[in-house]
Amino acid sequence: MHTVAVLALDQVVPFDLATPIEVFGRTRLPDGRAPYRVRICAISPTVDAGSFTLRAPYGLDGLLDADTIVLPGCADVTATVPGEVVDTLRRAYAKGSRLASICSGAFILAATGLLDGRRATTHWMATGALAARYPEIDVDPDVLYVDNGRLLTSAGAAAGLDLCLHLIRRDHGSAVAADAARLSVMPLEREGGQAQFIVHDQPPTPRGSLLEPVLTWMQENAVRDLSLEDIAARAGMSTRTLNRRFREQTGTTPLQWLHRNRIRQAQYLLESTDHSVDRIASQVGFGSPTAFRDRFKRVVGTSPQGYRSAFQKAS
Repeated sequence: MHTVAVLALDQVVPFDLATPIEVFGRTRLPDGRAPYRVRICAISPTVDAGSFTLRAPYGLDGLLDADTIVLPGCADVTATVPGEVVDTLRRAYAKGSRLASICSGAFILAATGLLDGRRATTHWMATGALAARYPEIDVDPDVLYVDNGRLLTSAGAAAGLDLCLHLIRRDHGSAVAADAARLSVMPLEREGGQAQFIVHDQPPTPRGSLLEPVLTWMQENAVRDLSLEDIAARAGMSTRTLNRRFREQTGTTPLQWLHRNRIRQAQYLLESTDHSVDRIASQVGFGSPTAFRDRFKRVVGTSPQGYRSAFQKAS
């Protein structure tokens, strides 16, 4: 039987901790047998989980003979990972264990150095911090999970479910994984990555800057077919100067800023109306539905229809 060890450190995120326990613990093979045994491991028997305290039946030694080790996230991503945890995880990996992190558990895995030179992900709100602290890691903020063979990382919260189902599919095939997905009331495959869950605010308008009037004008006229020359003329500067000022004050180009504004408007319409995708494309200023669909998928990570299916408010 495959042993899944879940590491519970102080301030563990309860959702991240419960996900592998429930998903692997409830998985069944076609003949009804349980393919996984799940154990909870910790530094000390008592673990502070924030809103409650739990008792872990296994110490860190329980990680060393595990086939898979799952690292749930902790509330404070700036906390130093205890040296004994780092050493134990390295020893377990050297012995052949598979290590998988959920959400900010990527910071625990990163502390081992095992992710250096590899691609990884974490919750989209923490990807910048992960990349800054561990520059050797190729942090991908857009995906639900990354599979590097024996090293896997997932994005936030529900992406841990995607990762666990992916591991079950790897171990026992799609039929067993599909059954586990039904028990979790989850699709076995979700369209798009975590980019679809990132809240794309309206592009920033630096208050009091020289660009503020033209940014306001662009937002009010986003439905028009605006060219770089149109924007530069409105700003009273050359296209070259306009591009430089935009880079300095918004971190992007005029046309990218405009497209992002249009996509944010489209997200709102997809969530709040029953307008067709073609109509929304026209409403927000795209010249063709095809161009709109292509741009939307690049920015959001899923199709307009996929986004609507996931996020449209019930009437």
